[in-house]
Amino acid sequence: MPKVGMEPVRRKALVDAALRVIGDHGSLAVTMSDIARQAGVSPALAHHYFGSKEQLLIETIRSLLRQLRSDTVAALKAARTPRARLSAVIRVSFHADQFAPETIAAWLAFYAEAQRSEETRRFLVIYARRLRSNLLANLKVLLPDDAAERIAEGAAAMIDGLYIRQSLKSAPIGIEASIALTEDYLNALLATASPSP
Repeated sequence: MPKVGMEPVRRKALVDAALRVIGDHGSLAVTMSDIARQAGVSPALAHHYFGSKEQLLIETIRSLLRQLRSDTVAALKAARTPRARLSAVIRVSFHADQFAPETIAAWLAFYAEAQRSEETRRFLVIYARRLRSNLLANLKVLLPDDAAERIAEGAAAMIDGLYIRQSLKSAPIGIEASIALTEDYLNALLATASPSP
């Protein structure tokens, strides 16, 4: 029987292990035994806490989204202007935790799984909507709505695209380079767009 108070610790250890194992495999074709071994627990204990591999994988994507949301909220609170908040969103998107190789591999595996799983697709739609909303809210202060929407879509596509490029081990792009590319894109479009009346 598990020790009292250990459930949150074990659940987090299993989620962290799932992230590492998915990253190592580059896909969701992992077993509960693989994950349990990485976490240093028995497969039976992993099943006790999550019921199934699918539920553990869903909790893993929830964990990624919670961390990203928490980091974004903190960064937005610290930024003082709409332009600074745009930079904060970009920087958080490429934060070391989010840009770790196993995290990138997990996100890509979840995108592939979203083609088959409605629940996974729903979580990825939440991610995309949050990113777009955070960009758009600050762009609309600076630009007319149509320009703000176009630039928000482009910046979100750059962020997601740079993740895909990072997964190509032969042509990795670092955190600072990814931030700089996205900032350059944003600066170029902000300079040519008419300001909001």
